[in-house]
Amino acid sequence: MNYEPNSFDGPRQTGEPLYAGLASQGISGSYAPVRHAEDDDFAQAGLLYRVMKEDERARLVATIAGSLAQVSRADIVSRAIAHFRTADPECGARGGGGQGAARGRRLTARPAASVRTGAQRKQSSW
Repeated sequence: MNYEPNSFDGPRQTGEPLYAGLASQGISGSYAPVRHAEDDDFAQAGLLYRVMKEDERARLVATIAGSLAQVSRADIVSRAIAHFRTADPECGARGGGGQGAARGRRLTARPAASVRTGAQRKQSSW
């Protein structure tokens, strides 16, 4: 379950099946995932960030900063920034507004000049 643990005492894993089994013939079932030494929850995200063009990075960073600016709890913002920084240090620093966001200051998204607003996108698609 991807929601546990969470910061709001939300859903918890029960161990109960999510749904009743289906009738079948032959072997069926689920298997526990095999973890490998090279498994990493952040490497793929960091690789993607590093292959992006600068304008793509700027849009991603603006989206991250804009979303984090809406979060009222500093501890959640700090954890999010730490995840982005683990994926790629530059992404974490840019998306988190450096250390200021970790200290609880509100973030301000600064989109790149090439980023169009929703109204501009709608107008250009007509």
